[in-house]
Amino acid sequence: MTKPNFPTNRYRLLRTNFTDSHPLVIDTEAKAEDIQSAAHQRIRAATDLLETFSCLTFEHADLKDISHIINALYLLVQDGCDLLEAAQHVQLQPATHHPTQTGQTYS
Repeated sequence: MTKPNFPTNRYRLLRTNFTDSHPLVIDTEAKAEDIQSAAHQRIRAATDLLETFSCLTFEHADLKDISHIINALYLLVQDGCDLLEAAQHVQLQPATHHPTQTGQTYS
């Protein structure tokens, strides 16, 4: 697969992209907390799915069902890992790279 030619290093590719156009990317200029939240969402979904299946029996499962489950878990976990790596990269960037907004009031 060839990597798209993005003008900057702003976008990080997900490893689960299976096409040359890479429709899913991580915006490394997003807040680290937002990237971590997306990672948490995917890892939590995978964990919930595994927890559900741990209570079930596969006696009547079709082999294609098991491969579908494994594929869904792979996508969720791999995307979660890619997001966590991106969040760590964002957090390690100098503070000047991600300027904070000033003058905001919180109520």
